[in-house]
Amino acid sequence: MATPPVLTLSSRPLQRAQSLHEQTYQTLRTAILSGELASGDRLVETQLADSLQVSRTPIREAIRQLQRESLIVADDNGALRVAWLSVADAGHLYDCRIALEQVSVAAACSHATTVQLEQIDLAIHQAERSTEQESHQLTNYQLLHLDYQFHRLLAESSGNPWLVTLLDQVFDKMMLLRLRTMQHNPRVLEIRTEHRRIYQAVNDRDASTAVQAMRDHLIASKERVIQEIQQIEGTEE
Repeated sequence: MATPPVLTLSSRPLQRAQSLHEQTYQTLRTAILSGELASGDRLVETQLADSLQVSRTPIREAIRQLQRESLIVADDNGALRVAWLSVADAGHLYDCRIALEQVSVAAACSHATTVQLEQIDLAIHQAERSTEQESHQLTNYQLLHLDYQFHRLLAESSGNPWLVTLLDQVFDKMMLLRLRTMQHNPRVLEIRTEHRRIYQAVNDRDASTAVQAMRDHLIASKERVIQEIQQIEGTEE
């Protein structure tokens, strides 16, 4: 893997309403999950401290927290970098999603309220509009957020808060993966037909069909993403 250039955040002095550690953590986390700090980017404490106009202590504390979340890792030379996910990582993450989201969608068939179903339907409409005339105005991060919103609303509709927490942890890692692949090929994301099929089964309270639709959707997504990663890594060799 080629060594990427050292990047820093645009200057953005932090407000002091919250603790500096919490603000620093949230700022770095958002930068990573939005793609402002991309997979493989090197993180230098002094440069980050200068950008955020804080001391190195809150930077160091935030980095440690993000390392615990596996969003920042140390490379073979000990340098800190935004996590870089491999084909194997992609497969493992998708296997987790397939297992968890089959439970999520089955429970949603039993527990989703009318209001929650309306929210899910609205999320799909927003995604469908984004693929038409408005698509050129949305960033990859915004498109991925529409995808995340649909899946998280389903998880919330399951009535199982622990399931939501587990999926959030997986979704964070997935965001790194999906941003990277969408930069290479925006069409790798499918947030229209497959989502609509899942929603219709949930709305019909048909758990068997909903589970199969979710499984088909995630397996297809897994294949698309892994294929893109293999192509990206092939061009970087």
